[in-house]
Amino acid sequence: MRSDAFSVDGRRVVVVGAARSGVAAAELLARRGARVVLTETRATLDEAATLRRAGIDLELGGHTVRTFEAADLIVTSPGVPTEQAVFEVARRRRTEIIGELELASRWVQGPVVAITGTKGKSTTTTLVGRMLQKDGRPVLVGGNIGVPLSAQVDASTSDTVHVVEVSSFQLETTSTFRPWIAVWLNFADDHLDRHPTIEAYAAAKARIFANQRATDWAVVNADDPTVMTRSEGIAAQRVQFSASGHVSEGFLIEDDWIVKRSGFGTRDSGSPTVEQLIPVSAIELTGRHMLNNVVAAAAVASIAGVRPRAMTHALSGFHGLEHVMEPVGRIGGVRFVNDSKATNVEAARRSIESFEGGVVALVGGRFKGGDFRDLRGPLSTHGRAVVAIGEAAPIVKVALQDLLPVVAAGSMREAVAQAYQAAAPDGVVLLAPACASFDWFKDYAERGRAFKEEVARLREQKGE
Repeated sequence: MRSDAFSVDGRRVVVVGAARSGVAAAELLARRGARVVLTETRATLDEAATLRRAGIDLELGGHTVRTFEAADLIVTSPGVPTEQAVFEVARRRRTEIIGELELASRWVQGPVVAITGTKGKSTTTTLVGRMLQKDGRPVLVGGNIGVPLSAQVDASTSDTVHVVEVSSFQLETTSTFRPWIAVWLNFADDHLDRHPTIEAYAAAKARIFANQRATDWAVVNADDPTVMTRSEGIAAQRVQFSASGHVSEGFLIEDDWIVKRSGFGTRDSGSPTVEQLIPVSAIELTGRHMLNNVVAAAAVASIAGVRPRAMTHALSGFHGLEHVMEPVGRIGGVRFVNDSKATNVEAARRSIESFEGGVVALVGGRFKGGDFRDLRGPLSTHGRAVVAIGEAAPIVKVALQDLLPVVAAGSMREAVAQAYQAAAPDGVVLLAPACASFDWFKDYAERGRAFKEEVARLREQKGE
């Protein structure tokens, strides 16, 4: 929770990048009295007329040194790398450079729950929001998913809980961002097309704890060595969770319940106190790895004072998010599952492991680091074939073709058709790309929709 001491009234503020976070930041700054320039490499913007009516100046088609020289403050969108040469002008002038998340956090009035991780952020963020809502708490959900935090500022009150998904790109441009509850779900190689090293990626993630105090909470995955090491010695109260049950105190699964175990080593009792929170039978999500997200969400909800009944109620009818282990339907005995949001190798590995066998995985896209050979283990046990797609198709073939059949496809239509042939009569066609989407599609959502459209087209052809 922050005060209104931070002011941009009358200041020249440059917002870099006109994706939804940049647009939200520019509009917020204009409402707060700043003289705003929104600079964007694209030559046109659909929102241009609306932004100009809000008093925002637009610089389209590229960034100019003159604009950065004149800035009193620079605010970047998450997708904008600050290593670009044009930022050096601002750094030499000692102009403050912050991200949209940092900007918004300086004005929100209510407590912030921030959730990061290589996989599972969106599902966990959504679940925490649902649990708080079912308990009657005023809550706004967004950040890297849905509504940017900047778009929530005007609706923020001291009672509003802001549940935000935060990425490494957002965290690396924070300086005072302080969540009440910070969650680090897991860590694996990712975004090495943007971060110079895996160390830099981990350091960016760890910034979620940087400004927390002893009255704050850090919820960490006890099964992840990197998360545990990076959260040692932090100021916040560290709470562990483990879907595998490998914690003596914290949140875990025990006797088919998600429970809170506490009280080990106390003077009064040598045995822990166990509070049952959610029956595992209430979870309607596909994939064993989804248990990790539910346990983490239960930990946050418990810290926030949510009643177990509300936690369980929040899971009722929740089958997951679009493009996250999303069942698409069947053609004959072949199931189709859309996990387009599995944009790194670790996420794809977990997706493949979610099925008993017969998986034909669609893998590829724009490569952003990692090692496709890490998929050999799960594919050897659960896989039947791989359809390699996008720019990374040649790398996928080299990594996997001696293990099981790998065929390349030049379009999503071709990929779905080939995968169906390989999966028949009783397999699973799984879109788990392990890559970014930007070679064929504008984002993972467009890729997922294309997959679903081709499945529907194929179903119609087969008369199903």
